[in-house]
Amino acid sequence: MITATDQDIKDIKKEKILDAAHQRFLHFGYSKTTMNEIAGDLSLSKALLYYYFPDKSQLYVAVMRKVANEYLNILKSKANTFTSLKEAFEFQINTQHEFIVNNYNFFDFFRLNEQNLPDMIWEIVDHVRQSEIDLLVDAIGAEVKKGKLKPVINPGEIVSLLLDALQGVRVSSASNKKIIFHHKEDLDEIRVKRLLLTDIFIKGLIC
Repeated sequence: MITATDQDIKDIKKEKILDAAHQRFLHFGYSKTTMNEIAGDLSLSKALLYYYFPDKSQLYVAVMRKVANEYLNILKSKANTFTSLKEAFEFQINTQHEFIVNNYNFFDFFRLNEQNLPDMIWEIVDHVRQSEIDLLVDAIGAEVKKGKLKPVINPGEIVSLLLDALQGVRVSSASNKKIIFHHKEDLDEIRVKRLLLTDIFIKGLIC
């Protein structure tokens, strides 16, 4: 008979805590969520919750890592399946857009701490960005192999530059509206602008 080990039980409890915390952060945001509420959702003692996560910020980082991994799994599932470069870049933009929209309240931590995010958050953000770069670099390489695109020198640097430019669209739009972090209703406008910029970028590669 197979029985669960103490570590298995701990892992299961930890996963349940992450799921419950994600739902709280998702609906109420970081600032309006307390550790007491998360413990109450799980019928756990506050002491037991703090045993797994010493404070709310560490719990948030753990949830962020879980959420980011779900996003990365979506990217991995589509790797090397694109029929064109346009499809690959549109997929990246649209998938990132949906991810942000679906987790909008969760990211209020970013809005509150945009200039002072913990290093652990930046590590996750950097990992996600590199995965996006890898996805698009592979798509460029696939088009070169098909003979649809001339060999591209330093494709990683080129894709990184494009992602910087796409980020600039967000920053520029926020500046024009005198806000640091966009309202949810503005995100689709940004998505459309990013798609337009990407279309120009792809045409430049093909020429």
